[in-house]
Amino acid sequence: MNDEALNRAFWDDYADSYQADHGPQLAVHGAGWGVWQIPETELRILGDVAGRRVLELGCGAAQWSIALARRGARPIGLDLSQRQLDHAAAAIEAAGVEVALIHGNAESVPLPGASLDIVFCDHGAMVFADPFATVPEAARLLRDGGQLAFSMHTPLAEVCWPSGSEEPRDRLTNDYFGMHRADVSESGHAEFQLPYGEWLRLFVRSGFVVDDLVELQPAPEATSTYQTDIGRDWARRWPLEHIWSVRRRR
Repeated sequence: MNDEALNRAFWDDYADSYQADHGPQLAVHGAGWGVWQIPETELRILGDVAGRRVLELGCGAAQWSIALARRGARPIGLDLSQRQLDHAAAAIEAAGVEVALIHGNAESVPLPGASLDIVFCDHGAMVFADPFATVPEAARLLRDGGQLAFSMHTPLAEVCWPSGSEEPRDRLTNDYFGMHRADVSESGHAEFQLPYGEWLRLFVRSGFVVDDLVELQPAPEATSTYQTDIGRDWARRWPLEHIWSVRRRR
């Protein structure tokens, strides 16, 4: 089974319990970054989205896209999992906003080139699809000056996170060099990560310039349905997650 089929099967099976466990937290701000859902209104990664054509890669139940629609954006939500899109369709109808949905793969999006202003995700498809395909694909989709922004775990967290553990440790346990695809065998899906230098070279090759790399630090009292207090305390000391923000060269 290839990675696309593997991850589709995983998310179709996991979608209902995922939304039951995490959907209420994701709906608090709608547009929140990372496992502690730091509000976009605080971080201002995407800026003013009014009138912007926006694609969310790995939209899940479309909490982000719904929030952006309420701010005047013209969002499109893409997800590999039809079951996640079922949740999205119900949430969009309940919210009374317009969000287009696409059942598809972030590595090959069925939209014309230079048709979008923003491509983004919060721990979405940029984690579960190969960046050597998704980053050039985002560049194809974006207009000149368009923004690609996405959050994910940091390479530092990856090298401190033993296989099967719920939290990272305070020591290096995994190799840094050569990281790319990780087979998360205990849950049956594939995830992706690169060393910092590989990310930078990939952005440059794909026609991007880096705007920012925002390292997220949760508040001392932050809670999350994704992480324990141990994980929060780790992330208070070292960056567990970050947000890349890059722009297509004009």
